[in-house]
Amino acid sequence: MTVKQLQVKDYRNAAERTIELAAGRNAFVGANARGKTNLLEAVYFAGVGKSFRTPRDRELIMRDKDRAFIFVSAEKDGITETVRIIIDRSVNKSVAVNGLPITRMSELMGVCPVVLFCPDGLKIIKDAPADRRRFMDISLCQISKAYFAALSQYGKILASRNKLLKSGGANDNTLAPWDELLADVGAKIIKSRRGFVRELTPFAADRHAFLSGSKEVLSLDYDGVAGDSVEDIKAELLKGFERDRESDYRLKYTHTGPHKDDIIISVDGVDVRAYGSQGQQRTAALSMKLAEMQLLTKVIGTSPILLLDDVFSELDESRRKKLIAALDGFQSIITTTDKTDFDENVNIIDI
Repeated sequence: MTVKQLQVKDYRNAAERTIELAAGRNAFVGANARGKTNLLEAVYFAGVGKSFRTPRDRELIMRDKDRAFIFVSAEKDGITETVRIIIDRSVNKSVAVNGLPITRMSELMGVCPVVLFCPDGLKIIKDAPADRRRFMDISLCQISKAYFAALSQYGKILASRNKLLKSGGANDNTLAPWDELLADVGAKIIKSRRGFVRELTPFAADRHAFLSGSKEVLSLDYDGVAGDSVEDIKAELLKGFERDRESDYRLKYTHTGPHKDDIIISVDGVDVRAYGSQGQQRTAALSMKLAEMQLLTKVIGTSPILLLDDVFSELDESRRKKLIAALDGFQSIITTTDKTDFDENVNIIDI
């Protein structure tokens, strides 16, 4: 997949801008506060239907304007794909793919796949398990519409079960149907996530060896309810609901399920989440993102667009050079204040 053109209008600080992109490496270069990240964010929005910086779409509209526009034209196997998004202050955003309006966000997933690494990307290593779950979910939603649907369904069922617990009217009989539904959908999510982590691991280990000069070994493991089949995972979830019943009643919250799972990330056998240096955490996070690129390319049959926001400032010179080398074969868009990091093979776009 290659993004050929990005157009925005009344988007954040961009009144109107059209950018032509190259198939390989692209760099948005400019001083701070010029809007480099805004344009990167627009490409991300076209890929997954939301911002990586705010959950409130209306914040993306330029001040004193009623709506903002994003248009992306991409090419896959010689076929043009387009995404047009209108963000309005008074109504929900509207999305059209190849000129046809869509009614479900799942229809956008995979049209223009993206992988993002930004300064907050370290969250997948050092912050809460929710950030690592989000990492898995964003990838899997771009891979599988069925996963997107299951994740959405699980959230609704979990909210209903927790609402019942908080109401004070929960008992074994009233919880039973919610337990069955939650276990059924949750098992599918866990199976998909566990498979994702297993497939991601060799790619991540390879990229980490490259970035660290083969000085360290990275390993990943999914930390969740046991089982490889949906049936086995569902049975374990039901046992977990039973085991945690008293805690659920007392704290009015569901304690078992994929909403509590995590990824164990180790470097040379040491949990880098808790004990890794900042350099190790940064290299591990970047390795996982580059691995995500490789895995998505393998599974969906086309390479995603790699979005790197202000990453170079976080890396030493050796890792910057290795990162640039690792971008071969992918389209990438990089934001930076310094164009001297790049050679003539990078499409420089002044912002």
